[in-house]
Formats: sequence, C-alpha cells, structure tokens
Amino acid sequence: MTTETAILAGGCFWCVEAVFKDLIGVESVESGYIGGHVPEPTYKAVCGGDTGHAEALKVVFDPAQISYGDLLDIFFATHDPTQLNRQGNDVGTQYRSAIFPQSPEQEEAAKAGIERNASEWPAPIVTTIEANDTWWPAEGYHQDYWEGEGQRNPYCLAVIPPKLNKLRKSFANRIKEGAQA
Repeated sequence: MTTETAILAGGCFWCVEAVFKDLIGVESVESGYIGGHVPEPTYKAVCGGDTGHAEALKVVFDPAQISYGDLLDIFFATHDPTQLNRQGNDVGTQYRSAIFPQSPEQEEAAKAGIERNASEWPAPIVTTIEANDTWWPAEGYHQDYWEGEGQRNPYCLAVIPPKLNKLRKSFANRIKEGAQA
C-alpha cells in the first residue's frame, strides 16, 4: 500500500484530530505544529502566539481509499474557513485555517478545493495555502486527546460533538465501521 500525507490546520488540533481519526483510508493522525520560526516549539509557546506555528494535524492516508480532495472537502465542512486567525473562541494565528501541501499536485488540489467549497460559505474562505515546513509533533498528551482527556474537558465537549455530528450526517459513507464518529 502506498500512502500520502496531508497537513491541515483548522483551529484546535484536538478538534481536527477527532474528525479525521476514524475516516476510511486514514492510516494515522498526529497533532503537531507547523509554519513557525521557533525550533522545537512547545504547546505553551505556540499558544502564546509568538512562534508563528499553527496547531495542525498530519494525516497519513491511503489515496486508493480516500482522495486528498475528499479530505479537503471534509476539512472545509468541519471547521469555519471564513474566520481569519480564529476558530470560535480560539483566537490567534496558531488557530488559522491553512493547508500545507506536500507536493505540487496537492497544492493544485488545495486551490481547487478552496474554489469548490467557496459556495458553501456566506463569506469568503480565508484558508491559506502555505509552504511545506518542518513538522513538530505535539507533546504526547495531545495525541488521541478526544478519546481520553477530551471526554472530560468542557471545551472539547462543547466543540467536538457538533463537528462529529456534521461528519456523520454529511460524510457517513467515509466513516470506518465501528468508529464512534
């Protein structure tokens, strides 16, 4: 099996991870940081807004089962790509909506994805397409957050279930059998 990697930033990485984890064709997800100027960033530093990094998700997927374009459509449907440097109450460049293409083909697909999804939103999409950069995995306690601590975190309980409900409703055919999404 040949896999590809997608890196997407759509606000809090806990929320993005919960959406993509149980999709058919997704082999793994990893929360982390990308697009900044400080080596080896920490969660505390990134949350401070001074490192330039975005909280993001690295998605390793099987393109024979789910296309990059399908991942982008799910990405645009499950966060608000019209909010500049924020998602809901999370404000700052670390919460920006951004795509980090891993190839020229992904860059073209990202442009097409923005154009294809623009009519779904009442305001212009402000998602940026940014150069691939060094990926920094987030600290271990951020990985698989929704399955553990997130189920007890009031922020996650308010934000993640509506995203998962939208995923269930709009992309039911993309969810792994037995998944909780």
